[in-house]
Amino acid sequence: MASSGRHRAQIENRLPVARDGLIFILLGIIISVILYYMGFVPAAILMVIVTLFIVYFFRDPIRTCDAPDNAVISPADGRILEVRQIGEGDSPLGKNTIKISIFMSIFNVHVNRIPSRGRISEIVYNNGRFFSANLDKASEYNENNRITLETDKGHRIIFIQIAGLIARRIVCWINEMDYVKAGQRFGLIRFGSRLDIYIPPESRISIKVRDRVKAGETIIGYLP
Repeated sequence: MASSGRHRAQIENRLPVARDGLIFILLGIIISVILYYMGFVPAAILMVIVTLFIVYFFRDPIRTCDAPDNAVISPADGRILEVRQIGEGDSPLGKNTIKISIFMSIFNVHVNRIPSRGRISEIVYNNGRFFSANLDKASEYNENNRITLETDKGHRIIFIQIAGLIARRIVCWINEMDYVKAGQRFGLIRFGSRLDIYIPPESRISIKVRDRVKAGETIIGYLP
């Protein structure tokens, strides 16, 4: 049952890194130790630096957002590329909608988070190209994972994880019919990418192009 008022979106994290990065970090540590004991000290130091970068890339900080129930929370860290109204023919919602595009550079946190509380009604993975994620055509042609969310208030939101030129690995941890909370981690895209979100046209937008946003923390709009 939907509740009224405000909710505090906070998903506790037992580790400071995303679980998908643990194997890479462990491998880096093992290789560093082996190189050191084999006497290849410069190579071991280089591998330690690489491992530290992997830790940095897969970092997964705790995020909180004290927000009203109708708030739409950013699903990704990064920079706002686009905010615009699009027509029925171009909308995955099948009607007029607002499209917000977020570009994630290689230096951003790459863990993605749920923008609003509700139930996942559909997840569709689409094969495609790997154009640079900051290009408009990436939305249309790149490999992507499209997630449809039905909010507690009856609104439909679509958010799409989009692969980029370097990022060719989309990870999604949720399933269809899952009930999800705003701010909940749902996946990641490795090494620079893009996330598009489509919300109802009557929504009030609270960000603009070139703004920096944080997943699970920045409110990007309010549903009607």
